[in-house]
Amino acid sequence: MGKKERPRPEMLSVYLYIPNIVGYMRVLLNCVAFAVCFSNKTLFSLLYFFSFCCDAVDGWCARRFNQVSTFGAVLDMVTDRVSTACLLVILSQVYRPSLVFLSLLALDIASHWLQMYSTFLAGKSSHKDVKDSTSWLFRLYYGNRIFMCYCCVSCEVLYIILLLIAKNQTESLLNVVVSTLTQISPLSLLLALTIFGWSMKQTVNIIQMKTAADVCVLYDIDKQQKKP
Repeated sequence: MGKKERPRPEMLSVYLYIPNIVGYMRVLLNCVAFAVCFSNKTLFSLLYFFSFCCDAVDGWCARRFNQVSTFGAVLDMVTDRVSTACLLVILSQVYRPSLVFLSLLALDIASHWLQMYSTFLAGKSSHKDVKDSTSWLFRLYYGNRIFMCYCCVSCEVLYIILLLIAKNQTESLLNVVVSTLTQISPLSLLLALTIFGWSMKQTVNIIQMKTAADVCVLYDIDKQQKKP
């Protein structure tokens, strides 16, 4: 057995990077938010959305203070994925058919995990490096911050709206969405805007999963061809 690696003094400084501290705050906010998600939907929505907005804050801090770290990037992505997954699980208990939200959860986790793994296999430094992709939508998503922000915000806001407008735990998803859209109100406009951004995000997730899977398969083929 090899020696157990001892923590080095400089490791603590990385854990205490400003963007990483913001990341810990996001985790804490989400824990509190989900603790009250059924008893106080308004407080949940405020805490959850504030935590989501802090995602941009930790990125800015990392660049501003030159504290970009692999640990911070992983913490950021895990927090994003877990928080969205938890909200989708809650929505699956509120709406029928629940399979819709569980499928969205599976797509979100699978596409991002495959993208991260394929990035490692391709030797790229960032999972956002998709300049060689043949999909214009995929390139636009990771290449244009405004479009990416619109899609991500749309997803989270849509899920929050769905939780807020649910009156009981046996709602029909289609009936609630159609009923809200047919009402001429600011809420119906917001719902329509978020649905469009949400659909773009899910399309990107599908493209991302397929593209990343192709990279993994091509890696296996190349490895077999190099065998004597």
